[in-house]
Amino acid sequence: MSSKVLADIVERTLAAYVTTFLGLLIADGANLASVSALKAAAIAAIPAALSVIKGAIGSRFGDKDSAAWLPRRLRQQA
Repeated sequence: MSSKVLADIVERTLAAYVTTFLGLLIADGANLASVSALKAAAIAAIPAALSVIKGAIGSRFGDKDSAAWLPRRLRQQA
């Protein structure tokens, strides 16, 4: 796995974690001092972990230079 693909997977994983965490906090009322904020952080890790798996699969079967599932030629046509 190239460093470019690894950076792509890390970026997608962080984006999945941050957006899920912020979405859960906003839905809960943004109380960072509560136990539910800690639960939101733990729950947000699930989509982030799935993003790592998706990226690893994409780098094997999709575009070899990214974590995308579709080959580059199909993504450029869309």
